[in-house]
Amino acid sequence: MAKKGLRSWVKENWVDIANKKPDGSYPKCGRSGGEKRKNYPKCVPAAKAAGMSKSQKRTAVARKKKAEAGGRRADKKPNRAKTLAHGGLVQRRAGAAIKGFDFKGVF
Repeated sequence: MAKKGLRSWVKENWVDIANKKPDGSYPKCGRSGGEKRKNYPKCVPAAKAAGMSKSQKRTAVARKKKAEAGGRRADKKPNRAKTLAHGGLVQRRAGAAIKGFDFKGVF
């Protein structure tokens, strides 16, 4: 984010992957007024959500739910949970995801 800046971060289309709509899309992140949802919001940019597999979305939501289950932090800020568990590099090559692939050469 430091390279892109706050302005470009705000312009990204953030969606809630925890609450899928019946048409297959995701609602915008955030709640308005006294809106209630069945799940805790897990917000990611729409571009990142499109690149995630179904199981990655499911585990990201589960991590968020587990973090929120412990209750709110004392400073009233939301609990954070990693979106991708491995935290490593994921590259796509020839349509297949290769986890942890760290080759720096030329293909």
